[in-house]
Amino acid sequence: MQNILEIRNLSKRYGEKSVVEDLSFQLKEGEILGFLGPNGAGKSTTISLITAIQEKDAGKILLYGKETERNMQEFKRSLGVVPQEIALYEDLSAYDNVDFFCSLYGYKKKIRKERVQKALEQVGLWEHRNETPNKFSGGMKRRLNIACSIAHTPKILIMDEPTVGIDPQSRNHILETIRVLNESGTTVIYVSHYMEEIESLCGRIILMDHGTLMEDIGKDALKDKYQPLGLNNLEEIFLYLTGTELRDKEEA
Repeated sequence: MQNILEIRNLSKRYGEKSVVEDLSFQLKEGEILGFLGPNGAGKSTTISLITAIQEKDAGKILLYGKETERNMQEFKRSLGVVPQEIALYEDLSAYDNVDFFCSLYGYKKKIRKERVQKALEQVGLWEHRNETPNKFSGGMKRRLNIACSIAHTPKILIMDEPTVGIDPQSRNHILETIRVLNESGTTVIYVSHYMEEIESLCGRIILMDHGTLMEDIGKDALKDKYQPLGLNNLEEIFLYLTGTELRDKEEA
């Protein structure tokens, strides 16, 4: 698989504090890349730098080998971003929400009509298309958020904690939607705290802590690497590498 996205020596500081430090990794076309790290690891900042929501201090971001800064419009058309915080217009119908976000990419009404229907069908909300989000459960809002991010058929879908605080049915629906999108050709960066989701979805894992890269490795290879230490699953490896359990106790 070729690299669709390449991050080179990405860095970001807030005053004296380094939030992302000399981070480099590649995203291969067609994969689901799991992005792990404890709170404060720099995951969300990394995503905001990649998507140009924040300005990086140093580093390069390349799409198919070309620097994104030289063609930011094309790059943004290639991206779909599902933010951690739900971003919807509560007084617009589900259909109109998706249609609005799709229109931002310049698609005409006839094309949008087809794409909006497909996106809502993919997340299981087509029958609720005329309802407004203020009538939706948290899980339905999350699914609508995803529909708004995929209607323009992005090549890369970045999902930042898309299943936080939702019911099991919506969670399973979202995970299945991701699999279907990936099988249809969408490359995914999946950010989550839930080890079972990473285990289920992702073939490769990036683990960050304190703004630096700790591991960039295939899921099975990661398990093999730490199995001699008696660490038998992703959660045990995560706690070992990040000291999260100890850190949580100290904070408590």
